[in-house]
Amino acid sequence: MRADRLVAALLFLQTRTRVTVAEVAAELEVSERTARRDLEALASAGIPVYAQRGRGGGWSLVGGARTDLTGLTSEEVRALFLLAGPAAASPELRTAVRKLIRALPAPLRSAAEAAAQANVHDGTDWAHTAVTADRSRLVVLQGAVVDGVQVRLGYAGPGKPESLRTVHPLGLASKAGADYLLADTERGLRTFRLSRVTSVEPTGEPVVRPAGFDLATAWRSLTARLEERMHAATVRALAEPASRAILERVLGGLLRITGTHADGRLEIEVDGPSVEVVAERLAGLGRRVEVVGPPEARTRLAALAEELAALYGRT
Repeated sequence: MRADRLVAALLFLQTRTRVTVAEVAAELEVSERTARRDLEALASAGIPVYAQRGRGGGWSLVGGARTDLTGLTSEEVRALFLLAGPAAASPELRTAVRKLIRALPAPLRSAAEAAAQANVHDGTDWAHTAVTADRSRLVVLQGAVVDGVQVRLGYAGPGKPESLRTVHPLGLASKAGADYLLADTERGLRTFRLSRVTSVEPTGEPVVRPAGFDLATAWRSLTARLEERMHAATVRALAEPASRAILERVLGGLLRITGTHADGRLEIEVDGPSVEVVAERLAGLGRRVEVVGPPEARTRLAALAEELAALYGRT
């Protein structure tokens, strides 16, 4: 924490011609005694910080010395603060953004403030209610990843009871509004959706990272496997042209329009983890979509029709 304060103190000095110990203490939310020790530590470390005694005195950077933060171009500042806009960020990130804005040279500050308010990030879609992870568990997992500490993880998969396992946290990822932990386990690399994590307990044991591990590469590999499972089976069908918009909205990247049938209907192919799952998704579109193959898809639809007729048939 002291290293963080020293950096914050240095950035604060950059924004002012001269500061008092009281002003530094208020900015860093510490006592004046701690603020004075931090300023003295900067000077001892070779930073050109000096104190001027007497009335109107204070602490300053010799010759207006500055850190490399001021080397940012206006385009880099705009890109940084568009990405880190505080509208949907954590309280810690909002605080960090404000501090960075104050640390920028005056000519760049107004553009940074405007960029930080220009975006809102919302990864959920209209059709689904967001299920967010418990923030306290997220904070513990973030700490475990950064500190390299194994955790005892409570986890309840879809339709499964809670189980406990010890994992090696390697990184966190976010996809379509959902947060995931990527961890090494007895069965190899796995992803855990944070909204399904029921408990997190650091064990104090160090994480063992796989040789040559790279988070971005590992994440792409794991998601590619999931994509393959999502495209394991294909169903062919004919669809009314007027249903194209709803098909694209419901099926997204699982839908391919391959041509136009002689009767004017669209020839389509739909992918999914199994023929049965795809057939069940298309069943809700009724007569607007006619499945033509494979045969097991039509068999599943016929069975569904019998079940629905038995349940909702005319009385």
